[in-house]
Amino acid sequence: MILFNPAREKYESLDEKSRELLLKTIDFFEKKGLEKLKEDDRERVWYDDFLAFVKREKLFATFLTPESLGEGGTRWDTWRNCQLNEILGFYGLNYWYPWQVTLLGLGPVWMSGNATIRRETARLLQEGHIFGFGLSEKEHGADLYQTDMLLSDDPGGGYRANGSKYYIGNANKGAIISTFGKIVSTDEYVFFAARPSHKNYILVKNIVNTQNYVAEYRLEDYPVAEKDILSRGREAWDSALNTINIGKYNLGWASIGICTHAFYEAVTHAAHRRLFDHYVTDFPHIQRFFTEAYARLSAMKLYARRAADYMRAASPRDRRYLLFNPVQKMKVTSQGEEVINLLWDVIAAKGFEKDTFFEMAARDIRALPKLEGTVHVNMALIIKFMKNYFFNAAEFPPVPRLDGAYDDDFLFKQGETRGLSKIRFHDYRDVYKKYAQANVRIFIRQTRMFKMMLAAARPTKEQAGDFGFLFVLGQLFTLVVYGQLILEGAALDRASGALVEQIFDFMVRDFNRHAQELALHPVTGNGQRLLLQKMISRPAHDESSYRQIWGEALGLADSYTMGA
Repeated sequence: MILFNPAREKYESLDEKSRELLLKTIDFFEKKGLEKLKEDDRERVWYDDFLAFVKREKLFATFLTPESLGEGGTRWDTWRNCQLNEILGFYGLNYWYPWQVTLLGLGPVWMSGNATIRRETARLLQEGHIFGFGLSEKEHGADLYQTDMLLSDDPGGGYRANGSKYYIGNANKGAIISTFGKIVSTDEYVFFAARPSHKNYILVKNIVNTQNYVAEYRLEDYPVAEKDILSRGREAWDSALNTINIGKYNLGWASIGICTHAFYEAVTHAAHRRLFDHYVTDFPHIQRFFTEAYARLSAMKLYARRAADYMRAASPRDRRYLLFNPVQKMKVTSQGEEVINLLWDVIAAKGFEKDTFFEMAARDIRALPKLEGTVHVNMALIIKFMKNYFFNAAEFPPVPRLDGAYDDDFLFKQGETRGLSKIRFHDYRDVYKKYAQANVRIFIRQTRMFKMMLAAARPTKEQAGDFGFLFVLGQLFTLVVYGQLILEGAALDRASGALVEQIFDFMVRDFNRHAQELALHPVTGNGQRLLLQKMISRPAHDESSYRQIWGEALGLADSYTMGA
């Protein structure tokens, strides 16, 4: 089964230590129970119990310390990290978040040439500490060019930092907050280690109304010695962007975990609910909602698992992950909203009840498309790859399933972040042509017509300056990339032909929706509009595959319920 189920998952493909830690994490939440989980959420209780577990079991230390700096079994293993991402998302965004911002905070440290602070950080992880990533600012968001965190020369040696950061997770309790700023005297960007325990580190407030502490903090004449510098100049700039390249991928897994838990709760509720002398799941429209939600959720996971392979295969020559990661961030998280919407249309008022997981899921699923760069920011990045993706394919050796137990060293030596438009990709058509399902064939025709439009009626200068136009164009491009990795993942995970058919049923409909939206855009030309209208196609309906996937979705009723 593609979807995670805490009652059945054994992680038999992982090494003993990894398996033990993941199962202990599941056990921690199951013993905590849904009632306490929701009570802590409502009362915004700081999760000392979870962090005590993290410390006791050395959970973050094991999963986030490079092997060369750790103590037996530690490694930064993207495949293994995906499993923990999914578990933490499954039990709630509140518990995934301290893991995520710790991971982000460690990025500039592990990318740093400062061996002393790297060793110190490894020790602090072993002691159970958490970390944070001090990049965003209240007035500038994550606009790196506009930082107001300034380091002035200190006559006594080193620097004095003054400025504030905003929207920084773990900034209340983190041992080190990797903080981005600029050195006034040299005009260089810089990353340095700020410690919340220092008296010149001012914790202003928690700016959100959740269990998480998402801080505004201010540094007032904060002393920064050379030993606190992580990186400077171009290296600091690249560390910021490369850390985001790693971290944004994880948001898709949080969505997958949240949606999976919500699905179990929704289908179990509906299967036992009787209205008008029928079970809710007897109604045809309810069956369609669940089947589509199941197909969309399965597609999210197939894509995410396959994208992990490209992260692990990355090298100076192969940087395809720099497209696949923002698609994961933008598309998988947005699809999570679609899944929750479908489920909510089934369970209706039940989704508001304070004692359900769903009430929390419906709130938190909205956050993920808006964190680590909005959907729009990631789309602006994705569009840069479109020309080479469609028109300048290159040869690459096949990327297998990369689930081995080893460090992903390249992620911390990605190098310069320039040259995205020069990155090339393998021919997306190779995987599509292997599938004979009717809806895959329809989607191929839609894609072919879209590529024709890009060649014969390419965007004008005016259209290229209209981000509203480019955003919808990018949605169409993203669907092609999304479908490609779904199919690659389906082959590796041995997904059924019926599931592939139902996934591409909604993919065809989504393509129609975006094509129609672009055709109606004010700046779309007549030639473009004609080609866009030709892309719109009715998906094929295969009753046998539909019934098979509906049966799988309904079969999840009562397969998992979190105890009180």
